[in-house]
Amino acid sequence: MKRFIQTLRNIWKIEDLKNRILTTLGLLLVYRLGTHIVLPGINPNELSALSSKTAEGVLGLLDMFSGGAFSNASIMALGIMPYISASIVIQLLSIAVPYFQRLQREGESGRRKITQLTRYLTIIILLLQAPSYIASLHGMLPPSAFVMTGTLFTVTSVIILTAGTMFVMWIGEKITDRGLGNGISLVIMIGIIARLPFGLAAEFISRVEEQGGGLVIFLVEMIMIAVVIIFAILLIRGTRKVSVQYAKRIVGTKQYGGTRQYIPLKVNAAGVMPIIFAQALMFIPVMLLGYSSSENLTGVAAAFADYTSAAYNITFALLIIGFTYFYTAITVNPNQMAEDMKRNGGFIPGVKPGKRTAEYLDTIMSRITLPGSLFLALVAILPAFAKLAGVNNQFAGFYGGTSLLIMVGVILDTLQQIESHLLMRHYDGLLKTGRIKGRRSI
Repeated sequence: MKRFIQTLRNIWKIEDLKNRILTTLGLLLVYRLGTHIVLPGINPNELSALSSKTAEGVLGLLDMFSGGAFSNASIMALGIMPYISASIVIQLLSIAVPYFQRLQREGESGRRKITQLTRYLTIIILLLQAPSYIASLHGMLPPSAFVMTGTLFTVTSVIILTAGTMFVMWIGEKITDRGLGNGISLVIMIGIIARLPFGLAAEFISRVEEQGGGLVIFLVEMIMIAVVIIFAILLIRGTRKVSVQYAKRIVGTKQYGGTRQYIPLKVNAAGVMPIIFAQALMFIPVMLLGYSSSENLTGVAAAFADYTSAAYNITFALLIIGFTYFYTAITVNPNQMAEDMKRNGGFIPGVKPGKRTAEYLDTIMSRITLPGSLFLALVAILPAFAKLAGVNNQFAGFYGGTSLLIMVGVILDTLQQIESHLLMRHYDGLLKTGRIKGRRSI
């Protein structure tokens, strides 16, 4: 406890770190307040019907990702997912379209251009999704909930919803620039955490009301979720070390002996980005169907609106595996690593420098990415098994799944940045046992 208090004092002494933390907390507070501002023309007292219809299924997940803004008919109801969808499209285009490939090679100016194009595409997606959301409100809310109707209500609501999501995107970018961690990831995480107390309380109450060992079952659930959290941390932090030998160097009249170092190749180099991308794509069918709940649908549509169905989970798992390989290929460049080693006189014992080294590193990454992607997919679909096992719907989403992985990944990343600031100023880190290993950024 004494060490913890001293760490807080050290954090407060570092002016830059203190300002970044306060900026992050302030912007997240603005976001949370915005999720409770109801669209003009809707009576806030009539939103109980919307909350009940978005309590389960994929709509429940979508509401969790928006921090409850979806069920509040908020000005930020569409959340950050349209921006995530636009980012997916742009990154796919960066592989297939030469123009986007050229932008990626242009450094900072190309990155700014890609960011601007992502924003434009986000607006286009919003202009398509917002009318669908307004139409779904007319189907899920009673007529008395609408103080204003007609074309004027639709047009103003579409503009406000578009502006709301763009404002959330701006908050995320400002947190990244002036705060701590990745802003978009923090926005998603704070919305998820906001729902955790309600889910935990609902599960506890439901177990207490049961006859015959309800509290024991609740205790077992807490132990199991602790095991899943530990598993998620190991999945994010796991590495495979590759030995690199550096040759002897002769400088002037002195000869320097060779050294051996290790390259830590991450088992899950993509972090939680694959699961966020896959989840964004899994929301598309519901958005195209007008945000309908599974009880109003049949056939294939109903299967993809129910996150406990086999079709939904198989598709979700395959998307996660595919995006893991895709994002790993973007973030890890074996050719560049091999070139850097060759330039600095390093080589992997038994492997020729240059092309052979790049092929060797690529083979290692392919082998360790497969189990990493499989484990990531397994943790992602755990909420479906928890729901089928009788866990309350509000709490099942935290029993593994996207929500848990995002929370663990973002918290580790943010703590790693805080620790870096402390160590840079020659203070002790956050842990006695060693440095915190994050996933870098989402």
